[in-house]
Amino acid sequence: MNQKTLFSACIVAISLMACKQDFLEIKPLVGASEANFFLNAADAEASIIACYNPLQQEVTNLQGFGQLAPHFRWYFGDIVSDDSFKGGSGDGDEPELLLFENFQGNSTSKLILAEWQAAYRGIAYCNLSINRIPEIDMDPTDKARYIGEAAFLRALWYFNLVTMFGDVPLVLDNLAPSEYQQERSPASVIWAQIELDLEVARQGLPNRSGMSVSQIGRVTRGAATSLLAKAHAYQSEWQACYDMANEVMASGEYFLDPNYSNIFTESGENGPGSIWEIQYMNASGGNWGNQLEGTFTNVFTRARGQFGGYGFNIPEQNFVDEFEANDPRLTATVFQEGDAMGDRGVFSLDATGMPHPYYTKKYFINAGDEAPFGDPNPNGYSNDRMIRYADVILFKAEAAYHLGIEDEAKAAVRMVRDRARGGAEQQFPGVLPNTAVNFATGEALLEMIYHERRVELGLEGHRFFDIVRQGRAATLLGEDGFTSGTHEVFPIPEAEITLSGGLITQNNGY
Repeated sequence: MNQKTLFSACIVAISLMACKQDFLEIKPLVGASEANFFLNAADAEASIIACYNPLQQEVTNLQGFGQLAPHFRWYFGDIVSDDSFKGGSGDGDEPELLLFENFQGNSTSKLILAEWQAAYRGIAYCNLSINRIPEIDMDPTDKARYIGEAAFLRALWYFNLVTMFGDVPLVLDNLAPSEYQQERSPASVIWAQIELDLEVARQGLPNRSGMSVSQIGRVTRGAATSLLAKAHAYQSEWQACYDMANEVMASGEYFLDPNYSNIFTESGENGPGSIWEIQYMNASGGNWGNQLEGTFTNVFTRARGQFGGYGFNIPEQNFVDEFEANDPRLTATVFQEGDAMGDRGVFSLDATGMPHPYYTKKYFINAGDEAPFGDPNPNGYSNDRMIRYADVILFKAEAAYHLGIEDEAKAAVRMVRDRARGGAEQQFPGVLPNTAVNFATGEALLEMIYHERRVELGLEGHRFFDIVRQGRAATLLGEDGFTSGTHEVFPIPEAEITLSGGLITQNNGY
């Protein structure tokens, strides 16, 4: 397996950004080696900062291939689902993504190899911290926190892997070259490790309210508890999901931003309803071969033509039609013809040069907010909203339904709808009424929960993975080529099978 220690001479030279400032100011240790590192608390903290960095790398330098490959959760979570389609300049723009959209992708794709290598690179950093920090003589509270951060991040990487590929190698130590060839572990074993890591994280991490502003961006107990709720939901462990979601909701640490349209603005970053975000900034000077702290999502999802984007992740008509009349979330999620695209002009087909009537709005930025120097394309500032409070509330609704507590499921759905309504009811009386929710029961109630997840979290990379875990993918995507028993997961990269000496086997149907 292509898994390396990845301990470099500048392991701590990388700092994550929060609120567009360093959340830690740590001097890089030039010339460090594993032998003279992990000696004190400063080393421990520096190693944790290094653990965060792979999360920001949306374009991966494929090890052994000398190529760059983008990897976004929304590539697979949105475009492979019924919410959006590829877009771009045409079929020849990211053709491998088009193949996956049509369920024809194969194991030679650089896109899935990038997902695999990015995850195991991140896991290697986390393993190093988890295994070496316990040896350091330091404050026990800080030690528990650092280990908790690394455990959360490792759990997140394995969550991404198991939902993408199913059975994958479980690597908990930094491997010697003779140990690189590893076989796959069953998905159930991966899920068990995710749960174990998140329990460790929950015990060591502080609450959000216990963190200073300068530490925003670092994971919290609430983030670990929320991801644990999600992990239980993906395994249909509804009582545990319900308990974890309830804990987050009872903590008093989060509340829904009254204005849904504020969530994806710069001022809405790290807001009251944001449980955890990957931090990005627009002033690091990164480029395609040396990405630092900026995101590519802004330019990838922005309209082409005069709007200067690449035009990916185009909303489907089916997704737009899912929104109820006058639902304010639609205008906060999708650009339609005639809408002003910030300071870039009014959206028309002529202005984009493409035939698409819709574009995603959630990661749109104004031209005036682009990077002040260097190439603006890899230097978008929008944080990636990884875990939102609304997501947790809707997991509670789903869990409560499956546990037969329909009143609590309805109450959770109403919370999300009531916030979404906001001030729109003054303009459109009766918008998003709860009458149908109040009287729904059985399958009708479950469909309403599914509906709320789709419109609340639309174009945030959740949809494909949601409908797979819900067992609905074959019904919703069958006409697009989805085959049950195969397309719930993606192919294992052929390069990794080769590197494993055949120990890693291919997923069924690929």
